[in-house]
Amino acid sequence: MKRVLNCIVPDEFDGQRLDTLLRSRYKMSGSLIKDLKRAEDGLLVNGSRARTVDLLHNGDSVTLTLHEYASENIPPVKLSFKTVYEDEDLLIVSKPAGMPTHTSQGNFLNTLSNAVMYHFMENGEEHVFRAVNRLDKDTSGLMCIAKNKYVHARLCADFHSKAVKRSYLAIVCGVIRGEGTIDLPIARENDSVIKRVVRSDGARSITHYKGLDVFSGYSLVELELETGRTHQIRVHMAHIGAPLLGDWLYGSEDKGLFSRQALHSYRIKLTHPVTGAVLEFEEPLPYDMMNFFYKFSKSPCILC
Repeated sequence: MKRVLNCIVPDEFDGQRLDTLLRSRYKMSGSLIKDLKRAEDGLLVNGSRARTVDLLHNGDSVTLTLHEYASENIPPVKLSFKTVYEDEDLLIVSKPAGMPTHTSQGNFLNTLSNAVMYHFMENGEEHVFRAVNRLDKDTSGLMCIAKNKYVHARLCADFHSKAVKRSYLAIVCGVIRGEGTIDLPIARENDSVIKRVVRSDGARSITHYKGLDVFSGYSLVELELETGRTHQIRVHMAHIGAPLLGDWLYGSEDKGLFSRQALHSYRIKLTHPVTGAVLEFEEPLPYDMMNFFYKFSKSPCILC
């Protein structure tokens, strides 16, 4: 499958090399530029095959062709998920709780990657499964899937540079009022493959939180990630004495009340790498979190 990008060379790149345009305007990496060079139609200027060292002139027509192939190691499987937005570059989905993002040992036919590959197949599209952000198996909500290597690289860079805004909703055990920031390093716990801890030799991790409501000893909290460490919200909230409801790994074993960590990715705001449009998506609380809130709270949920 092909994705074709076109542009007319502006004044600022008159007399500049083609690779200068690719790195500056498109912010392309060296590896992606190499991929374009290999393809017969990868780099065209005014309809003719071009070299990255060729000089451009104001008004030249530049055509870039990205070739996409389906992920061969991910079987397409018809599984339920919600499509929030889709165009030829992006797929924004709402992942249900209980669905792993990627295939792994023991999870080969039940993942979001299987479901998305089936979705692509049904639409007659061929793409590698490229998740820009990843959610734990039991975390629900919004995820961004890139349909080509270029868009994936651009959005990953935006995630790392904080240009993409991510907001979560969580129900935590304990009382959280007001706003605050947790700036504590996170590292892998010794002798554990999964668990993370706050430790001085860890990577810097920053979570902003805001208490929205308190009910029956629990709090509904809005959280924004400034960094994206594994289990960051779960580790940080547990560390300040407010573990997520249902999070058996980090201190809350209320399995009789809630069967998973009560965490939901509810908002993503990003700039489209190709069109430049600012896109913002919201996904309300899923039924299980909303039902728990209404069961124990006497006030209406402002984000349900």
